[in-house]
Amino acid sequence: MRKMKVRFLGGAEEVGKIGAYIEEGGARTLIEYGLKLRPKEAPIPPTPPPFHVDHIMLTHSHLDHCGMIPWLCRENRDAKVLSTGSTYEVAQLLWQDTIKIADMEGHHRPFEPEDIRFAMSRFVCKDFGQTLDWGGFEVKMHRAGHIPGATMYELNGSKTSLFTGDLNTVSTRLVPGANPVKCDNLFVEGTYAGRNHLNPRLKEEYRFIEKVKEVVGRGGKVIVPCFAVGRTQEVMLLLKDLKLNMWVDGMGKHVNRIYMDFPDHLNLKDFKRAFNRFSAVRVSSDRRKVKKGADVIVTTGGMLDGGPVLEYIDAFHDDPSTAVLMTGYQVPESNGRMLRDKREIEVLTEASRGRSPEEILGPVETRRIKVKCEVDQFDLSAHADHPQLLKFIRGCKPENVILMHSDQAHILAKDLEKDFNVIMPKTNQVFEL
Repeated sequence: MRKMKVRFLGGAEEVGKIGAYIEEGGARTLIEYGLKLRPKEAPIPPTPPPFHVDHIMLTHSHLDHCGMIPWLCRENRDAKVLSTGSTYEVAQLLWQDTIKIADMEGHHRPFEPEDIRFAMSRFVCKDFGQTLDWGGFEVKMHRAGHIPGATMYELNGSKTSLFTGDLNTVSTRLVPGANPVKCDNLFVEGTYAGRNHLNPRLKEEYRFIEKVKEVVGRGGKVIVPCFAVGRTQEVMLLLKDLKLNMWVDGMGKHVNRIYMDFPDHLNLKDFKRAFNRFSAVRVSSDRRKVKKGADVIVTTGGMLDGGPVLEYIDAFHDDPSTAVLMTGYQVPESNGRMLRDKREIEVLTEASRGRSPEEILGPVETRRIKVKCEVDQFDLSAHADHPQLLKFIRGCKPENVILMHSDQAHILAKDLEKDFNVIMPKTNQVFEL
């Protein structure tokens, strides 16, 4: 029986910049190839593949999974990339933004616009439930529940392997949750290994909606920093029934339009209602209307390290009736973490504010301000937590469990090692299955 050789080029014992290089029966396949994003530092790519890559599988469009695909296709010009259609569309939007941010912050571009165009020509887009021959495997695509279009790949070769990508087993207002798939080898993410979500999902959603009502009721504005892909749409769905003046700004509004074209990838009926309830900022002059009349502003960036959110917080930072409601994890050293812990934030200087953050090219100057607004944090994570991961893993009934995309995999391993052969790979370590 032939064996599968696996080598993680990144994202094994850490969260981010994931890439799994797989060889079986002469085929060379790469699953994911992402960037690790760190505040105020150049993006970090994974290790380059040790050999030529023939086939690529992309689970979803977040940059820590797809960020270096254009470079990879430039170096492997006959490689083909498999994904869903919504992942294909959103990925190119994020790649273009990666170049813009590199120029703004004075970093080296990881790839060029022509690399993006070439990479897009190499995609093969399929949908959930479809089966195809890919990289020497019979591959079936399953919903991962993380964001619209997120895919788990079932690889049927000498044995059956499942690669989850980022995983959420709980159905949200945006997408259905993932279901276990019977397999021999389970490659499963462990972002939330050792952690539980603070509240049941519905309770946290209720807390968020009630806080929005409270803030608007006292005459304040609600500023919701959001990641453009997934979180913006989730928040819009949560608020769609409120009779308030609500706006969406930043890259999320472009992602909204993409998702409208993929009815099978999200709860389209409800999202259409949310889409129509929010006004979109289309030109920078619209932001004057928003500052004057909006009740709720949903805007990028999610960790407050850039995007229109800085302009809005700067405008209302002295208003204690206004609230900044953060809905995503704030990494250490990010602007969002500083706001949460110290009630301070870095915003653009007066000289840089003449143009919107999205229009600035070249390094920008910032200044630090004290924020008198209310600041609150909500757990609307799109990842399965520790108990949910355990339930999913046991439902897959694998022989081998390979824990990836985690800096706390050892905690998850302790709860699994009695029932499964648990592997915690190291970056660039080769192992066989």
